[in-house]
Amino acid sequence: MNFKEIKELISIFSAETVIDELEIERSGTRVRFKRAGSASAAGPIASPNTGVPEPTLTVSPVPESPAAEDHGLVDVTSPIVGTFYRASSPDGDPFVSVGDSVEKGQTVCIIEAMKLMNEIEAESSGDIVSIFVENGQPIEYGERLFAIRPR
Repeated sequence: MNFKEIKELISIFSAETVIDELEIERSGTRVRFKRAGSASAAGPIASPNTGVPEPTLTVSPVPESPAAEDHGLVDVTSPIVGTFYRASSPDGDPFVSVGDSVEKGQTVCIIEAMKLMNEIEAESSGDIVSIFVENGQPIEYGERLFAIRPR
């Protein structure tokens, strides 16, 4: 995320909007806006002209997963924005659980996007070490879904 994009977000958020909090993550950078008056860790900054609190801005790098770096794990990430489902139906068994072995190309979950069910496949053969999201949780593009220890 470059400075121009952040500046545009600030101007949009500073305008008369009803949004109290906004968090955007892109390319390893997370930008979070929070209006003063909402439960903010940083205090509000008063505008010198009006005395009205300005929204606060926090920019922080997204922490990398030490597990993926240290142990050669392969992450399965979301290729789209949508809703994460571990099974093909609400009462069905999950595609995979922690400890299961998977083959490259095996379906590990479904992501619903715009009423379409998209099967997400394992990118390598190995064992499921971690599942990072809950069933029915909304997810973002690039969000980590699973960690696989390759064989």
